[in-house]
Amino acid sequence: MTGPDISLTTGAETAAALDAGDPLAPFRDEFCLPVGRDGSPQIYLAGNSLGAAPRAAVGAVQAELERWARLGVAGHVAGESAWAPNHELLTEPLARLVGGRPHEVVAMNSLTVNLHLLTVSFYEPTADRHKILIEEHAFPSDHFAVESQIRQRGGDPAESLVLARPRPGEETLRSGDLLDLIAGHGGELALVLLPGVQYYTGQVLPMAEITAVAQEAGARVGFDLAHAVGNVPLALHDWNVDFAVWCSYKYLNAGPGAVGGAFVHERHVRDRSLPKLLGWWGQRKAIRFEMATVFDPIPTVESWQLSNPPILAMAPLRASLDVFDAAGGVAALRAKSQQQIRYLDYLLAEVLDDRIESITPVDLAERGCQHSLRVRVPGVEGRAVYEALKDADVACDWRSPDVIRVAPVPLYNSFADIRRFVGVLDGALAEAAR
Repeated sequence: MTGPDISLTTGAETAAALDAGDPLAPFRDEFCLPVGRDGSPQIYLAGNSLGAAPRAAVGAVQAELERWARLGVAGHVAGESAWAPNHELLTEPLARLVGGRPHEVVAMNSLTVNLHLLTVSFYEPTADRHKILIEEHAFPSDHFAVESQIRQRGGDPAESLVLARPRPGEETLRSGDLLDLIAGHGGELALVLLPGVQYYTGQVLPMAEITAVAQEAGARVGFDLAHAVGNVPLALHDWNVDFAVWCSYKYLNAGPGAVGGAFVHERHVRDRSLPKLLGWWGQRKAIRFEMATVFDPIPTVESWQLSNPPILAMAPLRASLDVFDAAGGVAALRAKSQQQIRYLDYLLAEVLDDRIESITPVDLAERGCQHSLRVRVPGVEGRAVYEALKDADVACDWRSPDVIRVAPVPLYNSFADIRRFVGVLDGALAEAAR
């Protein structure tokens, strides 16, 4: 998108030119950005933690409240947005985002609930093959979920957990090392569970290669896509991934605690031999309200559903996914995101020199929106710089022990936002060093 006629500089004219040539710029107006102390929008770079609110979300929720008031219980079956099948309105848009087929994708529960449900099905340990491979610095919920699943089967995490670690002195996982680790433990691995995008470093893992190597070794493969969905292109069906789970409050902009999602490859969805925790909403739809107690599963991923869907929590997600489709989907967003990545990298190098270190990989194929930054000024603590950014109305986040995470999101962040952020960070570093 930069084109040969736009050379990067540190001046405001470059940001203005990039914004003027950005076909996605109008979509910024589809979101409500938090307001700073002076009444103007914050520099909101926290979409990797909580996405900005779609303007249409208020109307979407209000419409459901009005349906409730007007129809009462009849709202479950009345009209095109009837509540009983309401989650189906999300299926195709989510399938496009994750590269799945509609019968492989469902909106339900929260991420960790879905992780537990699918681990029950896809972690079937034996005496010889009982290990789960995760990353050493996995998100705590994933680590806790895996340890508890091992213990529930009578195992010991000390014996059944394999941790993928960066090399000494490095922050990110080398793809070759990770694939070698999987292959080396192949005969013992029951499950490989890794993130699509690592939450701390922002590294995009080679999901297709991981899947192929793990399955060749005889293991099943699942991905936590919390930081990947809506951020980077995904092709779960074509990659032959066994299962995946995600939340929708980050890059999908569905609001705090919003409904999560799950993918199960079509080769598994009709497999009745898989162990599964059952709920009445997974019962075949034609007989669900007959209240039979013999489970006859829906022949799609919907058979993993437990309960009827949370209508008020899904309405903002519908509003957000409409914007994704209007913007041209992940491919269009990724093109702008890569341009924003290059621009922020350039400004960090030109303006901040070696005062800031990025631990996010340089290669565009190994990164998404997020930049994970460390302060490298003697005597200056990163946490103090983060607090100064907050005081200056920059929304980003802090991850212990020493990383400031910022994520320019292509749907609503401008190039001017990026330049302003670097200017504020420059000032905060200078002030902290005095």
